[in-house]
Amino acid sequence: MNAQWISHEHIVMIVTAIIVGTLARILNIKEDFRQYPSYPNGYMIHLVTGFIAAALGAVAIPALMTKNFIAVTFLSLAIQQFRDVRKSERDSLKDLEKIEYTYRGDAYIDGIAKTFEARNYLSLIVSLATAITIQLIDTNNDWLHVLAGVLVGFIVLYILKRFSKGKTIGDIAEVEQGTIEIKDTELFVDGVFVSNLLGTEHTSNRFEKEGLAVIITPHEERFRIALDHFGQRQAALFEATKAIGLKRYHFTRRDFEKGRFIIALIPIIKDRDRLIEAVKKTPLLESVKKSKSIMNTNLVGKE
Repeated sequence: MNAQWISHEHIVMIVTAIIVGTLARILNIKEDFRQYPSYPNGYMIHLVTGFIAAALGAVAIPALMTKNFIAVTFLSLAIQQFRDVRKSERDSLKDLEKIEYTYRGDAYIDGIAKTFEARNYLSLIVSLATAITIQLIDTNNDWLHVLAGVLVGFIVLYILKRFSKGKTIGDIAEVEQGTIEIKDTELFVDGVFVSNLLGTEHTSNRFEKEGLAVIITPHEERFRIALDHFGQRQAALFEATKAIGLKRYHFTRRDFEKGRFIIALIPIIKDRDRLIEAVKKTPLLESVKKSKSIMNTNLVGKE
């Protein structure tokens, strides 16, 4: 009796939408330069939540078509669950702060947590778009239904990825290797004073032989707003130490005259190119982003 409760057309719709929505989440779990998530359990958590998001989007249309409005209310529960995912991610990363080479910082952690929450919504929307397309296509051919749904689903995925793609430090600034100089116990990078905390001659010699430094120079004056933000600088330092390790000592310094930002450290792996690439690909935090058009409008209004 219950075997006929879901029609053949709805089964095709639900299965196709779940697969496309889950694939959308899988494509966003790729292990990037930040190496997160990088363990099987991390992948499993995000795959399962992505599958659940896709399933919710897939069953929404059949539920409406069969006038099962109570089932649609589960979407509101899903939103709460995804918020819990963000909270769980934030708490997990904060618990790891004390064992990292340097702190990620609250601003960076909040951005990562929001990103993982948003990717679940992406799976839900892609799955929903796939189901709607299959419902609207007027044909008795199941393969045409599936093909149309998959096509629209991936188009929506592409649009959402373009819309949600954030910028990195490399988009707004030039990242170059800095020349380390030691004068007595003072550390300079390209002539800019960085620190006088090197202490002993042994430490100074080690920094001179093994140290690496990068200089981050904004392309435009307005980009200094982002680079001077403490959370953004902390995120760049974290990615630098995560990429090449930290043997000992790390310093950051702002060059107020030219608007540059300097990172200097003694790494475990002395790889200049990897350091530069890690800093370039550090995401710009949402909390530091400013809209140029809005800022210009505000300035004009004040005049």
